[in-house]
Amino acid sequence: MPVTEKTTHPMAETPDLAKAEVLIEALPYFQRYAGRTFVVKYGGHAMGDPEAARDFAEDIVLLKAVGINPVVVHGGGPQIGQMLKRLGVESTFVDGLRVTDEATARVAEMVLSGAINKELVGWIAAAGGKAIGISGKDGGLVTARKVSRTTRDPDSQIEQVVDLGFVGEPAAVDTSVIDTMVAAGMIPVIAPIAPGADGATYNINADTMAGAIAAALGAARLFLLTDVPGVLGADGALLTDLTPADIASLRADGVIRGGMVPKLETCVAAVQAGCEAAVVLDGRVGHAMLLEFFTARGAGTLVRA
Repeated sequence: MPVTEKTTHPMAETPDLAKAEVLIEALPYFQRYAGRTFVVKYGGHAMGDPEAARDFAEDIVLLKAVGINPVVVHGGGPQIGQMLKRLGVESTFVDGLRVTDEATARVAEMVLSGAINKELVGWIAAAGGKAIGISGKDGGLVTARKVSRTTRDPDSQIEQVVDLGFVGEPAAVDTSVIDTMVAAGMIPVIAPIAPGADGATYNINADTMAGAIAAALGAARLFLLTDVPGVLGADGALLTDLTPADIASLRADGVIRGGMVPKLETCVAAVQAGCEAAVVLDGRVGHAMLLEFFTARGAGTLVRA
């Protein structure tokens, strides 16, 4: 019999087939998390890149389209800093938190609840989604309490309490307004501004706000989009899975330090208070959130209790 060459199916190795394989890989995740909530913290640095903003908005709309309920909490530190500089208002930081006097608080609310919030709503609308921009003030969503920090004088080693002004943290979360929006098919986009029981308006760290909302909603995932690949080990390799005990050990060894400490504190607090799992991942990577959740290889550091 004549020897014939092996032939390849005409559809094999085509881009269309590759897309189909990706969808098949994602199918179990779609089924498992249909109807569940993802809380996504979107950072201020990533917002400055229109391409990254488009990718982010497309990811959020896709999540909604496959039956997952995304809730977006956004930051805006760089944009607040730019506006303060333009207005000639000086600002200082303590442990990464902006000391916020009354003038700074007004600027923060204007930038966060105004320009940034509505810009994100616009990006999501352009991607085909229906979003509503709110803050912690709306519908009694978040009640804040004042935050203070204790610092140690490097010379005398005496501890002193630093008044951060109108900087707060969530004391209570009422998810009624989010539940109503989600039931109506909307995507909530939340600015981290909230009133205190004293009637004052407080600026809240966006990571902290997102963590509290994720816990209150019993979210399946809390995503913290940042500017690093995730949590790196002592050898510089990405640590893909961590528990609160792992985090405590790595922190004691000095492997986890700097700005990653408060992010992981937020993750641990969220998963211990009702959120199924939290993820720290690189928001600069296109569609990183989808890669993390809908592929077996993942793209960041997963924290779960």
